[in-house]
Amino acid sequence: MLTYDYIIIGAGASGLMLADALGKDPYFSDRSILLLDKSQNRTNDRTWCFWEMGKGEFDDLIYKSWDHIHVSDKTYSKKTPIAPYKYKMLRATEFYHDLDSKIKKYANISFLEGSVTALEDKGTAVLVQTNTDTYKGKQVFSSIFNYKELINQKKYPVLQQHFIGWFVKTPQPTFDADQATFMDFSIPQKGNTRFMYVLPFSKTEALVEYTLFSEHPLPVSEYEAAIADYLLTKMDCHDYEIIHKESGNIPMSCYNFNTKNSKNILHIGIAGGWAKPSSGYTFKRTRQKIRQLIPFLKSGLPLNNFAKKNRFWFYDLLLLDILQRDNSKGHLIFGTLFKNRDPQSIFKFLDEKSSLIEDIKVIAACPKKEFILALLRRVFSF
Repeated sequence: MLTYDYIIIGAGASGLMLADALGKDPYFSDRSILLLDKSQNRTNDRTWCFWEMGKGEFDDLIYKSWDHIHVSDKTYSKKTPIAPYKYKMLRATEFYHDLDSKIKKYANISFLEGSVTALEDKGTAVLVQTNTDTYKGKQVFSSIFNYKELINQKKYPVLQQHFIGWFVKTPQPTFDADQATFMDFSIPQKGNTRFMYVLPFSKTEALVEYTLFSEHPLPVSEYEAAIADYLLTKMDCHDYEIIHKESGNIPMSCYNFNTKNSKNILHIGIAGGWAKPSSGYTFKRTRQKIRQLIPFLKSGLPLNNFAKKNRFWFYDLLLLDILQRDNSKGHLIFGTLFKNRDPQSIFKFLDEKSSLIEDIKVIAACPKKEFILALLRRVFSF
């Protein structure tokens, strides 16, 4: 049985970023590390977007960035500069290639294939069973996520951010390449929180995505019909070529993911609750979490001591309470927020870097009745 100091299960964004962080830190140079994934052959299966001030860690890999965002509903349309932020897009193919190249240079990291079938914390070590072998790790970081366990619990609301996007190319100029359409709520809501998300790469190329914050996904045909209708009716685009498609489903919940952790097992990425519950943004938060995790590992504390709740967790919980109770409220809440506050304040708030006074100003820009009622229901359980 092969034994390692650390075993990382899953070579997605969280697993690769953690492996790279451990590999480049001299403190861990004498630790043996296994990166374990069911396949080493990964495709350009997704894109990640995030806002950031100044030069960032992945700037050399950024496919496109924008200096303005656009938010609209049926009553207003607003294009806003976001300096000193930029909204950045990173494609999986460049990210995987770059991180794989870096990790291969670390002599203490091995990359093996295997589908994990069981994890067991024995107290002094963790047994990792795959379809072909068993490994022993002193500490294990797992990105395996079981959506059913999350949905089956009833203590915390669970919404899904689900979407399908088309990468399209048009023969005529169609898109404003200087702005990212963050949320366009002008489309039919049908009792849910539904919006279009448009990332133009040029005047003739863009990602056009139909996104929902709701409890249940839709048939594929409904997403695609909505995208086709948006291109036709909102962008007057009759002729286009679909170059590529992407889809995704991100959990939005304040569930206590730490209950799945133990002394020597820590769940990371979406499996660890690292997706922002109120927005679904995961990539940037994963990077932030790993920056916190590295010094924590040096402390020697049990891994289930890593997760901490803060006041932002409670803000997110109130929002999800509102949207689960009445899923049609999303366009009102987000639309009112972006209409009444500048994106810089909102980004700082979503990054959980705002002060309490700044928090109050952002929350006060939202519909007050809904949040007051949600607060009272949480406090008095009615």
